[in-house]
Amino acid sequence: MSGTRERLYPIGIIRSILKERREAPKQGREGAPDAWLEVRPSLAEGLDGIAVGDEIIVVTWLHRARRDVLSLHPRGDKGLPLTGVFATRSPDRPNPLGLHPVIVKKIIRNRLRIGPVEAIDRTPVVDIKPLLRSQAVQTSRSRVIERYRGVGRRAVTFAPRRQSRR
Repeated sequence: MSGTRERLYPIGIIRSILKERREAPKQGREGAPDAWLEVRPSLAEGLDGIAVGDEIIVVTWLHRARRDVLSLHPRGDKGLPLTGVFATRSPDRPNPLGLHPVIVKKIIRNRLRIGPVEAIDRTPVVDIKPLLRSQAVQTSRSRVIERYRGVGRRAVTFAPRRQSRR
């Protein structure tokens, strides 16, 4: 790979009431608000199949993180021993990717209301993935299978349809 350089391009941005890192909880489940995830209009087609109530993982680029940190006190607690950054959930790390499991609460065209999410306002979003838990997997599979009803000869149990983004 001589001369090549990997790059991440944002697919969207977070719009949140949280403006500074110090305002944000350490994790979404620790009192974070809901926020809007605005996907670039040219990529909105990629949202097809996401529905209100879905659990997704939003992958962000933590643009205000320090990239020179290799060890720290977990959760900023000096009473805890120094720990390698890769054994923590700290945003400060060489490649500051954030993983945010959230629930889709509302969909308006290329905008998803998600939450709870601890990402601050204007945080770049680099990817969205479905959260694969046993029930979430079953629901997603059922929705995809329902789309192709009548194709093939499989016996399938169908889940009720959820509100889509259209």
